[in-house]
Amino acid sequence: MDHHTSIILSFLGDIGINYNLEFIEGETFLPGLKLRSGILIIDIGKLLYPGDILHEAGHLACMPPNIRKDMSDNLPSGDLHNGGELMAIAWSFAACIHLGIDPSVVFHEQGYKNASESLLDNFKESKFIAVPLLQWLGMTYDDQQAKINGANPYPAMQKWLCSRRPA
Repeated sequence: MDHHTSIILSFLGDIGINYNLEFIEGETFLPGLKLRSGILIIDIGKLLYPGDILHEAGHLACMPPNIRKDMSDNLPSGDLHNGGELMAIAWSFAACIHLGIDPSVVFHEQGYKNASESLLDNFKESKFIAVPLLQWLGMTYDDQQAKINGANPYPAMQKWLCSRRPA
């Protein structure tokens, strides 16, 4: 297991994202990764990019527990999971910063439909996506709300797991 994978798995354990290391039979959306009933299944032998673990974990982390527990396989299209994709991108960037991992580990050249470089450029310029969604879920603050609450703004996170339905 490589260094980044070890750091990421330790982090997931610390914040309460359930995962299992096991063999995955057949094709998956991302090599070596799939979701099964709210658990991230990781096949280390098939995993190509350790940063993909953080992105998939972000899908789980950004959903309320009642939805998270039922998330399996490829996620269906729709408002909830389309918004979840944006939140997973923002969440995984925040996790990189928190863990001291270069964001290019998650936003590698083979990911994000050839938009990785654009995403990295946006993050470098503090043009963050999905922060309002994460804030709506009580997971982070934008600059204004951080000042009001005496906290650090995104990419600092107040909570790594969504714990409730939004108000």
